[in-house]
Amino acid sequence: MTVTSPWTFLGHEEFSEIVTQAGVSVAIKPVDFGAVFAVSGGLPLPQRPKQRQRYRLFELQRWRRKRGIPLNLHPKHFPADPNLGNRAVLAAAEAGLDAMAFADQLMRGVWCEDRNVADPDFVREAARSIAIDGDALLAEAQSDAIAARYAALTEEAKAAAVFGAPFYIVNGEPFWGQDRLDFVRDALIGGAETLHEAE
Repeated sequence: MTVTSPWTFLGHEEFSEIVTQAGVSVAIKPVDFGAVFAVSGGLPLPQRPKQRQRYRLFELQRWRRKRGIPLNLHPKHFPADPNLGNRAVLAAAEAGLDAMAFADQLMRGVWCEDRNVADPDFVREAARSIAIDGDALLAEAQSDAIAARYAALTEEAKAAAVFGAPFYIVNGEPFWGQDRLDFVRDALIGGAETLHEAE
């Protein structure tokens, strides 16, 4: 996942509800999608063809209406460097804290409140808003250990053929995009048989 993805944010609440219903835990894995795109054919938004950029705005409007989320189509601090926010989410996860709730606070800041996820003050504030020690989390997010773990997760994502966000993997079966959450629900709750790579 990455904290600057509007699609991850749009699906985050429903995904959280699904995993709660299913009674399963989530291994939240923030990665550097700049590095992932470099090997998977993806392009950062400003480099995409104008036709795709235009259509993206229609889709964002549809999904924000469907989800009832006041998502800003043109947030003040987007695109922003996601790495500090991503590493802070990872630090929260590694410490056994509520990384899902923390990620939600960061994404909500970007997409609803015009906050800058590259700003340490905002990251600290977002942590404190859910009773996490913001100073300690920020220090850990900037540590060599978290940097190494972040790099390792990025390599893991490449090896798992991840190419976009959000990307959910359930029992080895990949699901790309928050518009695939119905299938994620089927896999976790509905008893759908796990699919395997076709030959």
